[in-house]
Amino acid sequence: MRAIGQDGFGGPEVLRVVEVDRPQPGISEVLVRVHATAVNPTDLWHRTTGGLLGTTVRLGWDVSGVVEETGLGVTWLRPGDEVFGMPRLPEAAGTYADFVTSPARHLARKPARLSHVEAAGLGLAGLTAWQAVVDTADVQPGQRVLIHAAAGGVGHLAVQIAKSRGAHVIGTASPAKHDLLRDLGADEVIDYTAVKFEDAATDLDAVIDPIGGEYGPRSLSTLRPGGILVSLASPAEAYLADEARQQGRRAGFLLVQPDHAGLRSLADLVDKGDLRVVVDTVLPLEEVARAHELVATGRSAGKVVLTVAH
Repeated sequence: MRAIGQDGFGGPEVLRVVEVDRPQPGISEVLVRVHATAVNPTDLWHRTTGGLLGTTVRLGWDVSGVVEETGLGVTWLRPGDEVFGMPRLPEAAGTYADFVTSPARHLARKPARLSHVEAAGLGLAGLTAWQAVVDTADVQPGQRVLIHAAAGGVGHLAVQIAKSRGAHVIGTASPAKHDLLRDLGADEVIDYTAVKFEDAATDLDAVIDPIGGEYGPRSLSTLRPGGILVSLASPAEAYLADEARQQGRRAGFLLVQPDHAGLRSLADLVDKGDLRVVVDTVLPLEEVARAHELVATGRSAGKVVLTVAH
């Protein structure tokens, strides 16, 4: 089968199509025929540095496709079932490929309302948003929530999840993306190129930050006492926890985890019409380098998705 490999660490040019043996599902696993996979910032991080694993891996963690085979012990999925999810993270998954194996519980049934292209963009970004907004920040009705990079892959889903929980949602984005954010349910939109977000948003219950750097300390200043900053940028952001504690606030770095229940919750929101996946660009698997270049710009609205032809 085809897969994307890489010749050492480096830029998008190290990525190439390789021929590898088709994997076999192990105990409690399924083999998925991949229809689409999405590109995420963590893919770029692993391509250039090895990420938390420190070594080159077969990239890709998002998948939407059809179950081809089931391994020993899998009872709730059968060949022909359409599924989506985020296998194995932080271990290598290798979803940039014709086929991928996954623990069955790292997947969920694909919502009928979503195409494979859309569902491919929901796994990693959707679980990150869910685990930030729901599991970590525990956003409640009436709370004020600020979401940075609100039109990005994680951000546009976090906006909708927070809104579905009854929050007052504020997003930062460039002006070209303001209409999209309002359409997704944002109550306020801040043009971060024109004003300081900490001047425009105060007394917040939660901030979701995929950007990091100076955004962390600046975001802490916008929180009310007891409010929480959830950083998604890098493990280096963990230092914010001590700083927040000294201010009577909370902060932490979130590393997304495979989560069958979370995937089902996301699918339920899709089925209710409360969540949609915005896809910025669709490219064939062979153009993976171009997809990485697009994600690296940080200017995409929603997701960049790779399709896998069979």
